Amino acid sequence: MGDVDGLIVLITGANSGLGLASAKALAANGAQVVMAGRNPLRLAQAAATVRGLASGPDPQTLRLDLADLSSVRSAAEEARGLVPRIDVLMNNAGVMAPPLQRTKDGFESQIGTNHLGHFALTGLLLPMLHHAGARVVTVSSAAHAAGRVDPDDLNYEHRRYSSWPAYGQSKAANLLFSAELDRRARAAGWDLLAVAAHPGYAATNLQVSGPWYAQNPIGRGLSLAMNAVLGQSAEAGAWPQLYAAVGSGVRGDDYVGPGGMRELRGHPKLVGRTSHASDAQLAARLWEVSEQLTGVVYAWQ
Repeated sequence: MGDVDGLIVLITGANSGLGLASAKALAANGAQVVMAGRNPLRLAQAAATVRGLASGPDPQTLRLDLADLSSVRSAAEEARGLVPRIDVLMNNAGVMAPPLQRTKDGFESQIGTNHLGHFALTGLLLPMLHHAGARVVTVSSAAHAAGRVDPDDLNYEHRRYSSWPAYGQSKAANLLFSAELDRRARAAGWDLLAVAAHPGYAATNLQVSGPWYAQNPIGRGLSLAMNAVLGQSAEAGAWPQLYAAVGSGVRGDDYVGPGGMRELRGHPKLVGRTSHASDAQLAARLWEVSEQLTGVVYAWQ
């Protein structure tokens, strides 16, 4: 992992899965982690685990519900009082393939949580990232290949909803956001790297807590069996985002994933993305719509 002593890393969704695995690894190597999550009890339990492994400062906790923009704003304000700066913002939290649901602000739950919540949080925390060496790591998915971002109907108000294509849209949006964030940071003269990562198939609670088919005993059992056969551990799944966060030689707009067969597991390497998720004009349009929907405008001055 290299020297992470003194780094301050804010991780969303840090109470379980990839976020918790990332917090453990970073804290054990000397970084100060700020663990953000929506469930205070689970967050406290996770922080206690990380505290027991930390070789540096104790972890901090931050109440954050990405599906509620008022919570995002409150969390950003609280973060400014917890730590003096943020060296790495790890946009890790997410939901996967639930039935059609709406966030508190009326967004489709997957685009609202996975993209718009993180878009707003990053923009609100931007002043804390204005220093040499800062990074923003946004966690996408190989499922981005199945998604088509429609900036004029992100929230499925005029098209038929299907949970997996909607998940793909949100993950493609993560890649478009990361690329546009890096481009705008460079245009503003900031020393800020925006990098994306994906975990491959990591066996976490995401497979059993989100998809509709996992909400009955048979579907849950099938999901658990697939995790056991196909999945790698959350610790291994976190390797790409950890490399993106602190690895040497990482460049802006890099996309890191597992190096094994079909990018399902393995050690980190640079991976590709679809032409749709590389479309610079689409990325700029998505940014404009995201500003309009969230009310968060990035202050580069």
